[in-house]
Amino acid sequence: MSESTTTAPPPSSRLGRDLFDLLSSMRFAIALLTVICIASVIGTVVKQREPLTNYVNQFGPFWSEVFAKLDIYTVYSAWWFLLILAFLVLSTSLCIARNTPKIIADLRSYKEHIREQSLQAFPHKAIGSLPVPAEQAYAQVSALLDAEGWKARAQVRDKGTMVAARKGAANKIGYLAAHSAIVLICLGGLFDGDLIVRAMMWAQGKTIYQGGGLIMNVEPQHRLASSNPSFRGNLMVPEGGRATTAILSMPNGVVLQDLPFDVELKKFIVEYYATGMPKLFASEITIRDHETGATHEALVKVNEPAYHRGVAIYQSSFDDGGSHLTLRAQPLSSAAASFEIEGTVGSSTSLSNGDDKLGLEFSGLRVINVENMSAPSQGGTDVRKVDLVSSVQAHLGSGAKVKTEKALQNVGPSFSYKLRDAAGQAREYNNYMLPVDLDGHKVYLAGVRDTPAEAFRYLRIPVDEQGEMAGWLALRRGLADTDLRERAARRYAEGATPSDKPQMTPQLEATARRALALFAGAEGIKPGAAPGPAVGGLPALSAFIDSEVPEAERSRVSEVLLRILNGSLFELYKIVRIQAGQPTPEAGDNTQAFMTQAVLALSDSMFYPAPVLLQLADFKQVQASVFQVARAPGQKLVYLGAILLIIGVFAMLYIKERRLWIWLEPVQNGTTRVRMALSCTRNSPDTDSEFEALRQALLKEQA
Repeated sequence: MSESTTTAPPPSSRLGRDLFDLLSSMRFAIALLTVICIASVIGTVVKQREPLTNYVNQFGPFWSEVFAKLDIYTVYSAWWFLLILAFLVLSTSLCIARNTPKIIADLRSYKEHIREQSLQAFPHKAIGSLPVPAEQAYAQVSALLDAEGWKARAQVRDKGTMVAARKGAANKIGYLAAHSAIVLICLGGLFDGDLIVRAMMWAQGKTIYQGGGLIMNVEPQHRLASSNPSFRGNLMVPEGGRATTAILSMPNGVVLQDLPFDVELKKFIVEYYATGMPKLFASEITIRDHETGATHEALVKVNEPAYHRGVAIYQSSFDDGGSHLTLRAQPLSSAAASFEIEGTVGSSTSLSNGDDKLGLEFSGLRVINVENMSAPSQGGTDVRKVDLVSSVQAHLGSGAKVKTEKALQNVGPSFSYKLRDAAGQAREYNNYMLPVDLDGHKVYLAGVRDTPAEAFRYLRIPVDEQGEMAGWLALRRGLADTDLRERAARRYAEGATPSDKPQMTPQLEATARRALALFAGAEGIKPGAAPGPAVGGLPALSAFIDSEVPEAERSRVSEVLLRILNGSLFELYKIVRIQAGQPTPEAGDNTQAFMTQAVLALSDSMFYPAPVLLQLADFKQVQASVFQVARAPGQKLVYLGAILLIIGVFAMLYIKERRLWIWLEPVQNGTTRVRMALSCTRNSPDTDSEFEALRQALLKEQA
C-alpha cells in the first residue's frame, strides 16, 4: 500500500500570496485613497512653498520644524505622498487585473444553467400560464424581450426551456472605467510632478541650487538639459528682454531647466477693473528656436497658452522687470540736507549713518494703488483732548481704515524697499509717492513692517501749505535740536505768562523744556536720566504721568501738559520756518489742523525704525511677464482618465444590471406553465415597476 501526503506550500509562497491579496484588495486601495485625500486637504489648508519664517510665525519654532521634516510645506512633492500615490497605482492596477477576467466572464455569461426551482428564491418572482403550446410561448417571450431591449439566450431541457436575459451590462464596464481612470490620473500626476525631475537629477548627477545671483552664473550641475521629458517651472521675461532658462522650485532650493528656445517679450498688456484688480494681462512674445533659428510671434493670455516643441507657455502673472527709481532721502533727526538715490528694482546699494551702514534693497514698484476712500469723518482730532493714560498703544497706525461705504480711488504710485542692518536683519518699507486724502486731511503714507507675515503700519505725514512734507520734516529735525527746543520753550513761556504774573515764566519754561525733551525722546522719566522703554512721543509723556503724578490728578495734568506741548511745538514750527526764510504761520483753522496732524505724526515718527525717510521723486516703469512653462506628458493621461471617470461613475450610478429568467414548461391541453424571476444589483421602486410591467405583458394578468 502506498500513502498519499499533501505538501503545504512554503512560507515564502504563502507570504507572497497574502501580500498580493493585500495589494489587490479594494479595502487597501480605499485606505490609500483616504490618506491621499487627507494629505490633499493639508496641502490646501497650509500654504505651500512659503518662506520658512512665515511658518515659524504661524506654528512656532518647534512645530514648524516638525512640519518641515514631514514635508508638510511641500505635500504634493513629498517622498511619502509620491510613494502613496505609486502604491495606489499598483493596488488599483492589481485590483483591475484580478477582477477583469471575472467581469469579462460574467459579461459573456447569461446564467441560463440555473435550476427552475431556484427561481422561487428571488424577491421578484411570478407564476402563471399561457394558453398556447411551448413553441408559441417561446416565440412570444422572445418577441417581448427583443421589444424591451433585453438580450437573451435559451437552454432547452427535457422538461422545458429556460430563457435567460440580461440588461444594463454596462454597469460592470463602469467599474473597469472608474478604476482605470484612477490609475491614469495618478500616473499623469506622477509623470507631471517632481518624480521625473528627481529621476533625471539622479541619473545625470544634478544637484539642487540654494544660492543667489544671476542665472547665467549657475554651474552646469544645477541645470537640466532641454531634452528633459517632464518639467514645470517659471520664466520671468522683462519688456525688451529675452530668457531661455526656467526655474523649477524644489523643497529646499531650485533647479534650472534649459529650454530649446528663447522667449522675448515685445510688449506686456495689462488692463484693470475700477477696484484696481487686473482685468486682463497678456504678453506679445517672439519665440526663437535654438536648433533651426526660426522665429514666430505669439500672443499669450491667461488660459490661452502658446506651444513650441511640446512645451506649453502659460501666462502666469506679471512682475517688475527692473524699473528705474529716483528717490529723495530725507534725514529725520539731523539737519543734513536731503539727497538723491538712484537704483533699479531688484538691485541694492548702501546707506551710511555715521558708523552704521544699512543695506538698501529696492523691492518693487506699483504704479496703480486703488484704495477705499469713503467720506471723511467730520473734524479732526484735537490733541489737547487726548488722554495720555490711554494714549496710542500701537505706534505707526494703519494707513487705510476699514470703511462700511466704498469709494474706490487710485491714490497713485508706491514703491517698496528693505533696509538691512549689519546683522542681516531687514525691515520692509512701502511709501506712497503722492499725498492721500484721509479723514479730510492730506497726508503722505510711509509704511513699515518687521516680517512679511505682518501688515504694514503707516506713518501719516501731513502736508504743508505747499502740498509737500517739507514743513513737517523741518519741524521733526527742529525737535531733535536741543538749542531749538530751548528757544521754543522760552518763547512759549514768554508768550503764555500772564502779564500780572511774571514770576511764572521760569516754571513754564522748565515745564515746556521738559515736555519737549520727553516728547523728543531726549530724556527719561527722571530728569537727566537716559530715555526709557517709551522712547519719545505721546507714550513717553503717558509713562511720565503714570510714574510721577497721583492718579486723581492725572486727567488734569494730562490736559495741561498737552496744552504746553502743543504751544511749544507751534513756537518751534515758527522758528524753523523763520530759519528757512518762510513767513510765520498765522493762527487759524488750517494751521491748527496741520499742527494737530503734525503732533500725532511726530509722536509716531519716534518709533519709525529708520534714520531717513525715502520719497519717490521719479520712476521709469519696466514691466515683466511671469510665464509658466511646462512639458507635461501626463496631461493627456489625466484628460483620458477624467473622461473614463465620468463614464465609469455615470455607468455605476445610473445603470443597473438586471437579469431575468423565464421557465417555460409544457403541460396538458396545449398550455404552457410560466415561471419568471428578476434579480437587480440595486433594488428600487423602478425595479418593482419594471418587473410588474413584464409580468403583465407576458402573463396577461393571469395568476
